[in-house]
Amino acid sequence: MTRSVAICACLTLLAACNGFTAARMPAPTPPVPSGTTPPASSPTVAAPSAKSEELARYYQRLQNELLTQGLLRGDGGGSDTPFTDTLLARNFVRIALFNEYRDDSDFLTPRATLSKLRRWDQPIRMSVQFGDTVPLLQRDMDRASVSSYAARLSRLSGIPISMDDENPNFSVYFLGEDDRLGFEDELRRIIPNISDATVRTVINLPRDQLCFVIGTFEPGQSTYRQAVALIRAEHPNLMRSACIHEELAQGMGLANDSPVARPSIFNDDEEFALLTRHDELLIRMLYDRRLQPGMSPATAAPIARQIARDLLAGGAS
Repeated sequence: MTRSVAICACLTLLAACNGFTAARMPAPTPPVPSGTTPPASSPTVAAPSAKSEELARYYQRLQNELLTQGLLRGDGGGSDTPFTDTLLARNFVRIALFNEYRDDSDFLTPRATLSKLRRWDQPIRMSVQFGDTVPLLQRDMDRASVSSYAARLSRLSGIPISMDDENPNFSVYFLGEDDRLGFEDELRRIIPNISDATVRTVINLPRDQLCFVIGTFEPGQSTYRQAVALIRAEHPNLMRSACIHEELAQGMGLANDSPVARPSIFNDDEEFALLTRHDELLIRMLYDRRLQPGMSPATAAPIARQIARDLLAGGAS
């Protein structure tokens, strides 16, 4: 299973239009007394397809199996997961200075490649949007989870993050299987040069890929300008929270995974579901002013070692 896919591209949601037939015209809206505001109508929730319902059952079984194995931990790591400044620095280089996939691949087989250091250098305006099949109570839960976690990422990175549905540059979508289909035209309109492989990934997301994030930056630059995260709405609560934690953190610039990183969500062994203390330090390292966007691994690695020593010597872990 691959929890996350990190891609250098961009995505937006194609809004659905609700229609009606002439035989079932809606009743006229009663007049609103002068000086009052009409009540806001509740969003329409569409019934999920049989395929979406089957996916929901599959992911519930998967979550249960992982929990029975002692995985999907939410404790942040403890005495059973010690790490040194050397390990922290090595994990940082592997996670922040490598890409998980080649940008011309089909995103089905991970293939880590060297990357420059990438991060945000401007305030993040984050929006949360939902497909038509997402239940209203689930929308409320996920919106609150994203808002709370965004505030945590802001404290760790020093980058201001606000919730903004009007003009976002980091959009988080919760979409059911039915909601995700039909995105291609809109995707190509927003990103005219988007690769066919990226479009296929979005439209035909394999069952074992649980969520993904896409980030964009200007040619020749290494600072993000826009990011989009997509999380399957069929996931049970803990798995959706796990996707929120990993995708938003990857969207901050920690784009790769490492099989030796522990305790960490940037490890496909699924031991940890939620951001750990180790991962908090990775974010602090990424946004340390001693590191600069565009640095190569060779240049950034010795600086990362010094930052890791400073953090652990200062009682950060």
